[in-house]
Amino acid sequence: MIRRLLIANRGEIARRIARTCRRLGVEYVAVYSDADAGAAHLEGAVARVHIGPAAAAHSYLDAKRIVEAAKDSGCDAVHPGYGFLSETAAFARMVEDSGLIFVGPAPDTIGQMGDKERAKIIMAQVGVPVVPGSERASDDAAEIMAMLETIERPALIKPVAGGGGKGMIVIPNDLTGDALREAVTSSVRTARAAFGDGRVLVERFIAAPRHIEVQVFGDGTGNVVHMFERECSLQRRHQKVVEEAPAAGLDPDLRARLIAAAVQGARALRYRNAGTFEFIVGADGTFAFLEVNTRLQVEHPVTEEVTGLDLVEWQLRIASGEGLPLTQESIACIGHAIECRIYAEDPEAGFRPAPGIVRRVAWPAGTRVESAVETGSAIPPDYDPMIAKIIAFAPSREKALSDMRRSLGDTHIAGVTTNLGFLRALLAMPDVIAGRADTTFIDTQLAAILTPQPSAPVFAAAAAALTVAGLSTGSDSGSPWCDGRASDREALDRSAPQGRIWLSQNGEPSVARVMAWYGGTVVIVVPNAEGAESRQVVTISQCNGPFLRGKIGEACFFALVGRSSVDLSFEGTRHVLDLMPQVGETIGTGGEIRAEMPGLVVSVPVAEGESVTRGATLMVLEAMKMEMPILSPVDGVIGELLCAQGDQVRAGQSLLRLVDTK
Repeated sequence: MIRRLLIANRGEIARRIARTCRRLGVEYVAVYSDADAGAAHLEGAVARVHIGPAAAAHSYLDAKRIVEAAKDSGCDAVHPGYGFLSETAAFARMVEDSGLIFVGPAPDTIGQMGDKERAKIIMAQVGVPVVPGSERASDDAAEIMAMLETIERPALIKPVAGGGGKGMIVIPNDLTGDALREAVTSSVRTARAAFGDGRVLVERFIAAPRHIEVQVFGDGTGNVVHMFERECSLQRRHQKVVEEAPAAGLDPDLRARLIAAAVQGARALRYRNAGTFEFIVGADGTFAFLEVNTRLQVEHPVTEEVTGLDLVEWQLRIASGEGLPLTQESIACIGHAIECRIYAEDPEAGFRPAPGIVRRVAWPAGTRVESAVETGSAIPPDYDPMIAKIIAFAPSREKALSDMRRSLGDTHIAGVTTNLGFLRALLAMPDVIAGRADTTFIDTQLAAILTPQPSAPVFAAAAAALTVAGLSTGSDSGSPWCDGRASDREALDRSAPQGRIWLSQNGEPSVARVMAWYGGTVVIVVPNAEGAESRQVVTISQCNGPFLRGKIGEACFFALVGRSSVDLSFEGTRHVLDLMPQVGETIGTGGEIRAEMPGLVVSVPVAEGESVTRGATLMVLEAMKMEMPILSPVDGVIGELLCAQGDQVRAGQSLLRLVDTK
C-alpha cells in the first residue's frame, strides 16, 4: 500500500481523499496557495506545502512545483483529485518519471482520451458507437465548412481539447454564408483561447439527449469491472448540476448495451485505475460515445452509495499494484442515490460566482455531505465556486428525491449566496420528479425554476427573527424566546402592539408590524405585492443567540441576525434585509468596517474626522471585475482609515474605523 500520498488538489475533493487515507492508515500531505492558507483541507496532513500565489496557474496548475512538493515531503505517490492537473498527460508522466506513483490511468491513456479526435477514432475501431460526423479535426474555416456540407443538420461544432461546453456551437439548418463562416471562426477562436488548440470536430447534433455515464475500473492488464451507470442529464450550460445512480427509468436492454460498450472500450485501452465512459442517449434509445474522463468524477459518491464501495480506496489499492479488489459478480447496485452540487453563486444574477466569508454553515443531519467549507471559511474568487455536495441515498428514487429536498431545506449557509433555493425548486419540477429531464431541461425551463418568492413572507420572517432575537423596538428585556416571556396583546391595539420594524431589501423598504408573540410564535403584518396588508404567522423552532430557524406555513427559513441586518435563507434562497434608521434604536456598534471579500480599493471618498450618514459610501472595492461600494451602517464619524486607494485587501481585513454618533 502507498505509504505517504500528496493530494494535489484543494476543497472538498482533497478532504474526501484525506478521509480514505486516514481510514487506511496512509499518511497524506496537503498543498495550498496563498488564498487557501488555513483552509479546511489542510487539517490532519502530516505536512502542508505552500505552492504559490492564489492564481491557479501559479499554484495548483504548476506541475513542476507540485512534483517537487511531493518529493521534498517524502511522498511516494500523488493523487490529482479532479480538475486542475488531473487529466493532464504531461503531469502524470512527470510524476512517474520522478519515481512517484500517479494515482490514475497511464499517461498515454490520458493523452489519447484527452483528444476527442483520437478518442473517437479509437472507440470506433473497437466497435463502440460514436456520433456520426467528421473523422478528423481541423482549425481551418474553409475545411470545417466543407465538413458541414457532409453532415446532416442541425450539426455540432466541438473542440477536440478541453470541455465545459466552451467553443461548442450548434449549426441550425438555415445558417449559411457569412453568418455560418462567423460561427465557425468563433468556435475555432474560442477553442484556441481556452485550450491552446483551435481544432474542432463536426458531428450530427442530437437534440435533447440524456447524458448517461458508466463507472469503470481497470488493473492495466485488460481486466475491467464496471460499477453501473449514473445519470447526469440535469446540466446548466453543459455543466452538471444534479447526478443520480442508477439512471431513472432506463430500459434494461439499453442499460446492458451501455455498460457493455464502456467495458469493451476500457479493455481495448487496457485501462488502469478509475475512469468514466460518457454517452449521450437519444429519445429513440440510440446512444453514442461522448468522451472518457480519466479521473475520479465529482459525482462518484452516488456510485459509492449504491454499491457500498469506497472508490478512492480502489484507486489507492490499484495504484499500489494490488489489482482489482472485487470481481464483477461481487459488485451489486442497491437503492438509489442523488447528488446536488452546492455552488457559491447567485442564480438570480445569471449564476454569477459569489465569493465571500461563510458566517455560518449547518449541514443536514443524517445526510452525506462532502464539504469544502466550515463556519468562518473564506471562499476565494480564484477557483471554481463549488463548495460542497449533498448526497441522499434511499431504497427508491422517490424517497431519495424527497430526502434530498428535505436536506436542501435543512442546510443553512450564511454570509454568501448559494444555489440551494434553485436546487430545491429544480427538484420539485414535475418532469424532474418523473425522470423525464434531458440535458436541455434547465436552460429551457430556467424562468419557471427561478420563480420569485413572494416578498411578504420574506419580510415577515426577517421581522420575526429580529423580534425573537430581542433586537426589535419594544423588546426591552431581551428575547421572549430565551427568557420564556409571553405576550399576546393583538386584541388591545390593532396598530402594532409590539412595535414596528423598518426593513429594506435591495432598496425596497417595508414596515413590519409586530402584532403578538407567544412562545416561539410571532404574528407579523406586512404589505404584500399588491400593497394590501398580509398577516403572517411565523413559528420559530430553534433559537441559538443570533441564529434562528423557523417556518411560515410549510416554507422553512434560517436567519442570522445582526445589529444592522438579517441574513435570511428562505426556502434555500438568500435574502439580506437591512434595518432602516426609522427603527429608532442604535444600529450597529461602530468600530471596524471589514471587507467581505478580497479586492482592490479603487476609491476612498471620505477623510478621517469626516461625519457621514447611514448609507453613505465609505469606500469602493473592485472584485471579480465588479465595483462594490462599502456603505456606512450608521450615522458616524470616520475615526481612522486603515487602507488607501490602490491597496489590495483580503477578505475580513479592516478597512476603516467608524465612530457611531447615536
